[in-house]
Amino acid sequence: MERKTVRIAMNGVTGRMGYRQHLIRSILALREEGGLDLGEGTALWPEPVLVGRRAHALAELARRHGIEHWSTDLDAVLADDTVDIYFDAQVTSAREEALKKAIAAGKHVYTEKPTATGLAGALQLARLARDAGIKHGVVQDKIFLPGLLKLKRLVDGGFFGEILSVRGEFGYWVFEGDWQEAQRPSWNYRTEDGGGITVDMFPHWDYVLRELFGRVTSVQALVTTHIPQRWDGQGKPYTATADDAAYGIFQLAGGAVAQINSSWTVRVDRDELVEFQVDGTHGSAVAGLRNCRVQHRSATPKPVWNPDLPATESFRDQWQEVPDNGEFANAFRAQWELFLRHVALDEPYTWDLLAGARGVQLAELGLRSSAEGRRLDVPELDVPVLDVPELDVPEPAL
Repeated sequence: MERKTVRIAMNGVTGRMGYRQHLIRSILALREEGGLDLGEGTALWPEPVLVGRRAHALAELARRHGIEHWSTDLDAVLADDTVDIYFDAQVTSAREEALKKAIAAGKHVYTEKPTATGLAGALQLARLARDAGIKHGVVQDKIFLPGLLKLKRLVDGGFFGEILSVRGEFGYWVFEGDWQEAQRPSWNYRTEDGGGITVDMFPHWDYVLRELFGRVTSVQALVTTHIPQRWDGQGKPYTATADDAAYGIFQLAGGAVAQINSSWTVRVDRDELVEFQVDGTHGSAVAGLRNCRVQHRSATPKPVWNPDLPATESFRDQWQEVPDNGEFANAFRAQWELFLRHVALDEPYTWDLLAGARGVQLAELGLRSSAEGRRLDVPELDVPVLDVPELDVPEPAL
């Protein structure tokens, strides 16, 4: 098979998500299988160029995985004409300027979210990419998860009838870092470093709701910092200035209502770390990362409220598991493959920097809704309105 090389500058893959999901389970996994089959006897061969600030960490990753090229000089990497794609998985606060440089250098860009720290910056990136004529994509991994793919199958098949509501629960307990090491980096809990669960998770909820049930037309949120002090990786205490829990109600186009709780201060009493329950006139479903269960109206029991007697039935046993009916690839890899085909073959691709800006918009409006104590409309963004100024968002009430 003929091999066509695409060189990808990967910035931020020394971090947990960038390393495990993007480098190991996506790009290196493709290399282990001989590249991405483009058809007609051609395979796209991804060649990573590791970029970051810590030379020793980059050198160790390169040695461990047999990667030839790495650098701490982003400008030099972007000036290299053999580099085709720039990928960003850095901390949020460093992402916007790096993406601007990559676009100016004429590189195709693929990035984690949020794409910027504010709506104006996210819209500017979309405009710059459009004007430069490059390919651009934003990671929207949740819709490629097996559980949500099964949920999408149910929606497309008309299982629910009229969808009435969506209830989502996401989160887990992140240790404070004093008596037990925290499983998330400390910058996640500092607003000045781009942290906060609202800016982290509302961009996810924007595309999940849009892709499955309809775009968000209004948001009402309450965000808070439940744990005001945490300890960093060196055991030093610091003030948590960012929110660690966000409770949102979203009105969707078509009339359905979504309620999603996001928290790093909740202990898990559910089957998976994220679950969505969808209720419709004809049936209901509960979907997580991998599994999905349904209950059709024809098989819905008739519970009777009686607090004086113990429950005699197992409500969970009254649901039916949705079969896989196929194999599911890693969600991050699945989207990488689509983006690489978009770059190599110009195949259609919709999850671009404008989609990323929509996620930033919802996060900003969520913070503003909480600070002002009111519901806010979510205007639809499009290319002609990319010059919309940044929203004036007050500091959230903690």
